[in-house]
Amino acid sequence: MSVASIALYSSNSATAEAVKISLGQRVAYGMSVTLRVFPTAAQLFTALGADSFDLLIADAESTPYGGMGVARTLKNEFDEPPPVVLLVAREADAWLATWSRADGVCKLPIDPLEFPKLVATVLRANRKGTYLPLEATAEPAAGISSRHQDEN
Repeated sequence: MSVASIALYSSNSATAEAVKISLGQRVAYGMSVTLRVFPTAAQLFTALGADSFDLLIADAESTPYGGMGVARTLKNEFDEPPPVVLLVAREADAWLATWSRADGVCKLPIDPLEFPKLVATVLRANRKGTYLPLEATAEPAAGISSRHQDEN
């Protein structure tokens, strides 16, 4: 069984708890997860510089530094950044995933049945190296990223 290391950035303890509950210890058959929660961007970036994570879940509603900015900074400033699943409060904000370079999008509140599937899909795609770039004009639906669609 593989174990994926996940970093969660959220300044909202209720959102962090919802993620923990939704993911549990296993997101799919044969795929266990460990979760480390970071309530500040400074703590997250320090950990990302020192440790390796298989995935970052970033809460776009975090304050004072939002998850979209964290995702974009991570993708622009780290040599081998982990994939990012962005949590957004409004479905209309899902298009900002293209700007933030997120690999998956989930609308809040978290759907406890669909969220683990999304996380497992992003983790598997990262391990296989099958991500497709988000198009600037793409508007991914909540919970779906164009990176997981075939180009053909």
